[in-house]
Amino acid sequence: MNSPQTESRLGLTLAAWFLAIVGWTGVIVATNFLIPTVGPRWLFFMVWFVALTGTAVPFANFLHRRFSGHNPSEGVALREAIWVGLFGATCAWLQLGRALNWATGLLLAAALIAIEAFLILRVRSQWKPNDTTTTPERRDTPPSVE
Repeated sequence: MNSPQTESRLGLTLAAWFLAIVGWTGVIVATNFLIPTVGPRWLFFMVWFVALTGTAVPFANFLHRRFSGHNPSEGVALREAIWVGLFGATCAWLQLGRALNWATGLLLAAALIAIEAFLILRVRSQWKPNDTTTTPERRDTPPSVE
């Protein structure tokens, strides 16, 4: 039986690579070979979101391992990467209308960080110390946020 430190993350890693490759290829095609009419603009936002999400998954895993000492569940790493993609796509959309400035970007980032913090607090509040779903090696720590 694999411990949380050594469990295989092959599915999430392959999905992240697929998202990153498709996304960055789409960004290159959308910026270099398409005329920026309405359709290609929305295509750009979509592939920009996918590219940032795929690229952020390994960083989310690394930050969890570095600061919390254990791997997050795959759903948590993907959700946090989606927040990064949503932030990047929203900033690109705001920049299109010249509505993006430092205050708007910081406020948007603070709002997304607050949402994630509230989701983490919600899961931690539901943790029970005698829960048998945690691993035997670390029963005294709360489960990862899903």
